[in-house]
Amino acid sequence: MAGDASASVSTALVRLVRRAIADHGGWLPFDRYMALALYAPGLGYYTNPGRTFGLMPGGGSDFVTAPELSPFFGRALARQLAQALETCGLDEVWEFGAGSGALAETLLEALGPRVRRYAIVDLSGALRDRQRARLERFGDRVSWLDALPDSFSAVALGNEVLDAMPVQLLHWDGARWLERGVTDVHGAFVFADRPTALRPPFVPDDLEPGTTTELHAQAGAFVATLGARLVRGAAFFVDYGFPEAEYHHAQRRGGTLMCHRGHRVDTDPLEGVGTKDITAHVDFTALALAAQDAGFDVLGYTSQARFLVNCGILDLLRGAAIAETAHAQKLLAEHEMGELFKVLALAKGCTFEPIGFTSGDRRHRL
Repeated sequence: MAGDASASVSTALVRLVRRAIADHGGWLPFDRYMALALYAPGLGYYTNPGRTFGLMPGGGSDFVTAPELSPFFGRALARQLAQALETCGLDEVWEFGAGSGALAETLLEALGPRVRRYAIVDLSGALRDRQRARLERFGDRVSWLDALPDSFSAVALGNEVLDAMPVQLLHWDGARWLERGVTDVHGAFVFADRPTALRPPFVPDDLEPGTTTELHAQAGAFVATLGARLVRGAAFFVDYGFPEAEYHHAQRRGGTLMCHRGHRVDTDPLEGVGTKDITAHVDFTALALAAQDAGFDVLGYTSQARFLVNCGILDLLRGAAIAETAHAQKLLAEHEMGELFKVLALAKGCTFEPIGFTSGDRRHRL
């Protein structure tokens, strides 16, 4: 029955995408396609009721995030949030894209009475239902919103939320830039390129013909909105990505777009629409510049491993069971999540030296 329901959702989403392509004259920009594939109400990957989270594909999950992998991620992050809350004189935490609610649960437990209100901004009604069930014991300290208010003060965070924001695709053919979109050919979705005035923010001198890259316009707009409405507070974003020069390195001439299904990775976002995650690595230089333009101070940028060590995760792990330590080590190991994932710290209306960046700050590399 579950398989029938999943197939029905996927079929309905395919019809929706085909209508969108037709409505746009037979060519849909990739960011519009990605938005439908992930967030079409009740049908997209993150909004349909079939999404599960877990460590292994046997449970039906497609990938694992740090909070699902180990509660020590949230416990270490809580130390950074506690400093920001105290320094800025705040008692509210806002989380964007809370997934299963695992991180919210760990943070609420670790921060205790320091947090009067924990607000979650999530577009998925299905995920909200799971979050409510998981966080029910925290009562009215937890609330849900569809969008940001006109003004607020809080410490905000987003773990693996920026990578899932729709991106525009640009392709360099050796003479001109083309925007990549999606067409419907004989019932199959295929890529098609059109000339465009869009340009990437950084172009290497040795750019090879055939290079494809992403523009993170929606992530930039999100940071701009956050900066416009946050009166006082800080924001911490954890995600996989690179600074500008590394993002556009020749070894990534095919771009960073990738899909996740059953804990396997592929690079075809047009196959199995709605049945797998679609993401792109974050350009942290572009994000930091957007944050500065929005009135933020950039307080720190470093690897996830260095951030967690600075926040005392090794002390927290003392006495932990072997299995717990093994999972937590994946948060730190270079070949796992430790180096690929980065942490960016922003602040507005208050300033401090965040403990997560006391050693190994890489802002000079942005």
